[in-house]
Amino acid sequence: MTDITFNLDPEVILGMDTVNRAGTVCKAYGSRVLIAVEQQLYANHTIDRLTTILEDSGIEAIVFDAIPAQATAEVAIKIATLARGSRCSGIIGFGGLTTQSIARLGAISSGSDLFDILEGKKPDVPFLPYSAIPTTLEDPFLFSSYFIAIDPRDRSVKLIKSPKGLCNAVIIDGTLGESISKPEVFAFDGLCTALEAYCSRKAGILSDVLLEQAIARYARISAGNADNVAEDFINAGFFLALGTSVSAPGIGTALAYALNGRFSVEKCRCSTVLLPAIVERLITVRPEKIAKAAALMGMEPGASVADSATLALDAIRRRMEDLTVPRTLKEFGLALDRLVPVAEIARNLEFVAFSPWTITTHEVYDMLKLVF
Repeated sequence: MTDITFNLDPEVILGMDTVNRAGTVCKAYGSRVLIAVEQQLYANHTIDRLTTILEDSGIEAIVFDAIPAQATAEVAIKIATLARGSRCSGIIGFGGLTTQSIARLGAISSGSDLFDILEGKKPDVPFLPYSAIPTTLEDPFLFSSYFIAIDPRDRSVKLIKSPKGLCNAVIIDGTLGESISKPEVFAFDGLCTALEAYCSRKAGILSDVLLEQAIARYARISAGNADNVAEDFINAGFFLALGTSVSAPGIGTALAYALNGRFSVEKCRCSTVLLPAIVERLITVRPEKIAKAAALMGMEPGASVADSATLALDAIRRRMEDLTVPRTLKEFGLALDRLVPVAEIARNLEFVAFSPWTITTHEVYDMLKLVF
């Protein structure tokens, strides 16, 4: 049995309207916080809701909303400078995948040391306590000891190590994710990471239990069989992040991040395009795991393990054909001759080493050509 190393630092609050407890959580580490947030959350008064909750608990909220959709790590300099200059006692990341990454980086940076951190050096100041309030449950590194940031110098993606104890709390509120458009795209994105982590060499009994729950829910959403999409997304995202924290994602996840960083294409759409190619490769090295995944996806067992595994791939392909989801990288306006650096960047992300087969940069590029 694989050894299990499990240390969940943050307090996790999961449910509906759990954002109402943000004041109680943040009050534990001070009376002034910086909220890093996306401007689009002004539309439904979500930002006002959070600031009011904090103010009712006696906490002054400073809002930083200058986070563009495809922000690089450079934005973290502004967050770090404002938070430390304003003597904030903590930082809240309130938004999607990019916002969480930028806010997390801002919490560990002084601002001036950002590029050193991107090169793997230790931050030159103590971190500020960080709380995550995600509005989309697509972050596989939510509970991990590392996360991904985009280097502004060349838009490559870098793996950043989180100081122990950085994340004070994670508040997952189902009322914040009700406006999910194209839920099947997010479901395919989650399914890609969940299947990779499920088949990882780092996987064990704990990650298997958690990721099986994620796979079943993402499959239900993508097939249009979810009774409550918002609730399934909350639970699937939670199980995915927790399962990935004790396992590791793979090359599909790495490529999705690398493509997003270099070309500003949504990460979830990149994962969707890559998913069939990833599953096809996993069938050759982990047929028993993909066969189990097929059962979790509601497939009747085949005549053999290999047949059952193939059913999962067939089901994914059929569902993608039925939906208006991207099928090739060409649909994003990318050029094939610019993808070699992306293959190299993705292959060099540390967690790829736990993939169930030895991956070379040439193979990664071949995979990109296959889905181009």
